[in-house]
Amino acid sequence: MIDSQLYKGSLQPILLKLLQDNGKMYGYEMTQKIKLMSNNQLEIKEGALYPALHKLEAQGIIEVEAEKIDGRIRKYYKLTEFGEKESVNRLQSIVNTLEQLQQLLQPKNI
Repeated sequence: MIDSQLYKGSLQPILLKLLQDNGKMYGYEMTQKIKLMSNNQLEIKEGALYPALHKLEAQGIIEVEAEKIDGRIRKYYKLTEFGEKESVNRLQSIVNTLEQLQQLLQPKNI
């Protein structure tokens, strides 16, 4: 079983990685990709997704493009030039944090 609280704090890096790997994506597409990649263990709700995306947009890390699809406006999110660089830094930071946690939780005999 997955601890959703741990994922809650990792949502922004997960979104950055998705955008880094897939280019522009829309919100529902992101939630479905996360669900697929986690083998249906993690389901991101709109109430968590869009505030995280808006925060990344306010920080200048992502930008929004609107396209009309079948008479409806669909918002696509993509990394800005600054966001491409910043996502590398943030993703490396979370990798470092995970390595530290692993050392703390599974220490080798000292």
